[in-house]
Amino acid sequence: MANKNGGFIGTDGLDAPDPPTAVTPTGGNASVSVAFTAPTDTGTSAITGFVAQVASSGDNYSAGSGTGTSSPITVSSLSNGTSYTAKVWAINAYGTSAPSDASDSFSPQAFRGLFSGDENSSRYNIIEYISIPSTGNATDFGDITGASPAMGSAASSTRAVFKGSGSAGSNTITYVTIATTGNSSTFGNAVEQSQYLAGCSNETRALFSGGIASDNNAKNSIEYVTIANTGNATDFGNMTTVKKMHASLASTTRGIFAGGFDSGGNRQNVIDYVTIGSTGNASDFGNLTGNQNYFGGCASTTRGVLGIGDFNDDTNINTIQYITIASTGNASDFGDASVGRIANGTLSSTTRGVFGGGNPQDGSGTLSNVMDYVTIASTGNATDFGDLATARSYVTGCSNCHGGLG
Repeated sequence: MANKNGGFIGTDGLDAPDPPTAVTPTGGNASVSVAFTAPTDTGTSAITGFVAQVASSGDNYSAGSGTGTSSPITVSSLSNGTSYTAKVWAINAYGTSAPSDASDSFSPQAFRGLFSGDENSSRYNIIEYISIPSTGNATDFGDITGASPAMGSAASSTRAVFKGSGSAGSNTITYVTIATTGNSSTFGNAVEQSQYLAGCSNETRALFSGGIASDNNAKNSIEYVTIANTGNATDFGNMTTVKKMHASLASTTRGIFAGGFDSGGNRQNVIDYVTIGSTGNASDFGNLTGNQNYFGGCASTTRGVLGIGDFNDDTNINTIQYITIASTGNASDFGDASVGRIANGTLSSTTRGVFGGGNPQDGSGTLSNVMDYVTIASTGNATDFGDLATARSYVTGCSNCHGGLG
């Protein structure tokens, strides 16, 4: 027998709860986190748990299931790239509610990182990808159309965008769909040409900062795009100092810009930040432990990691530092890279940071194909991850699972 909401009524006539509402899925790597609002009407007794189930077609909610006592509930063992919807049921001592309304569709995605770019024209356009949870060598992804030297990149959970052009190129921004290998497509135009810049993002906005303009001077400007919508970039504001060859990273709310050179080639230790959702000029965050440049940044949801690059001089090239993104203050030592080098790319999941490529500065002229990684929550030295298919420097990195995406 059904109650007023289609849920079960026991033989004594006692009610099951109302169904949950506002079911919101967030796809992960072969999984989904299903958030929901518990019902106000719990039936005759308190709610004891919830069940989330997913469907890949029709109304057959048997593709995966998870249980819990509160929102959200994780459903695992799903197929990456497959479209699903989710429903949630509430349970009390007397029965199970009717199902919630179906959620919007979602697709779990592999946790994928992209390394791209170089300073040499023969390698400008190369994109390679890795599966961040699994160590191993990088695989060819495709090419960046109209690539230029020393680009910047940033990504949402589905799309990566690339900006970087100076005297050698145009002001075109391009993008790829991270789950699908292939060449990049035109996104729009930058506010101004630049190279040796940095990028960071949350799920909605990508910020591109600093670099060298077409007049060959370093700049302090920040511009942004809305990642889901192709179109031209818009002015965001200015950093507190001009920066080139600097690092950038983001949480869901803050963008961080650190180190780099000024126009005179002087090394910097300055860290700036902005609130990504609000255009405006950057504010002082703190200082690096030393002057650092030719390096990259990545983040969990709470901690930013900065490395490897040139630290204070041309011989100290294995330093990794970290900051707590929500709290302004100076950086602290994290550990050392497995192989010292400058001009490496950096990317991350919410748990693991990966450094790729770079220039070992050993006088040989040989570029590095080394990738190494750290566990962001635990300070310590980096460990070998695998190799890039193409050795290169002035690399940029981004991923569909970094801390800026939550």
